[in-house]
Amino acid sequence: MTTYVLRRLAFLVLSLLMASVVLFLLLRLLPGDPANALLSVGASPEQIAAARHQIGSDRPLPEQFIGWLHQLATFRLGNSFVSSLPVGPEIVTRLNVTVPLTLLSFLLALVVALPVGFLAAHRSHTWYGSLLNGVSQLGIAVPVFWVGMILITVFSLRMGWLPAGGFPQDNWSDPGEALSSLALPVITVALVMSASLIRYVRSATLDVLGSDYLRTARALGATFTGAMWRHGLRNGAVPVISILGIELASTLLGAVVVETVFALPGLGSMLSQAVAQHDYPTLQGVLFVSTFAVLIIGFLADLAQRLIDPRLRGRLSGGAR
Repeated sequence: MTTYVLRRLAFLVLSLLMASVVLFLLLRLLPGDPANALLSVGASPEQIAAARHQIGSDRPLPEQFIGWLHQLATFRLGNSFVSSLPVGPEIVTRLNVTVPLTLLSFLLALVVALPVGFLAAHRSHTWYGSLLNGVSQLGIAVPVFWVGMILITVFSLRMGWLPAGGFPQDNWSDPGEALSSLALPVITVALVMSASLIRYVRSATLDVLGSDYLRTARALGATFTGAMWRHGLRNGAVPVISILGIELASTLLGAVVVETVFALPGLGSMLSQAVAQHDYPTLQGVLFVSTFAVLIIGFLADLAQRLIDPRLRGRLSGGAR
């Protein structure tokens, strides 16, 4: 297990290095000059050259890339071309919105998906089991922004129960107000996420219910609950955990849509503003932090699978032992 963890950590570092290269090159392929973020319409060629020199976009690409790696090595992400403020502290401030939104949505989706998915599999031959399966399939096809607009219309504009958008300027100094602002976004993301999770939980549960080891445990006198708890839980959890990691990462990356619908000052809205303004340091910083979070989530999901399934603990990589 220790060898596997060390190899995964080495792979994580290598993935981050490759991600930094890809992000740097892809952003330089975007149309438009980042120096335009500092200039007004009708700027002279001399002003454009001065702006490019100020932000360093006139330097050779290898020199720019070395500067980007130096910033990462010193835990700095540079300064915004537009505001001239450090990107790192601004990302930390935005994470105060994005991280609670992602985690609360994920937890709520789990609370809904696990029992509903199990019930849809255990009662798959009944009418309500088929109904739950059909509703989950429908939920997968529904766009998240459409769900958000429906919730705003019903619970904010018509009933007036919850705010339609925005977030307190003093962040979490008033937790009640902050949670109230995140209520509709959390429910929106959780509904869409739980629809897909129900499908995976149902599929994993059906595999367990049809397994030989569960039938053998029942034949030896174990109750259904006891057999599922002792033998079915671990086997069913292994494929679900990998899906949970993907769903959590997708929720974090998809925050730009939800935050736009609800006007939340999170990481997603920061990314959309940086794209519109060609703000390379902000773009690089947000995308690198998001990539790092996705890789960490995948790393933790792999470790959780190894801890749950004894068959995987002796494997160092692939099928090697």
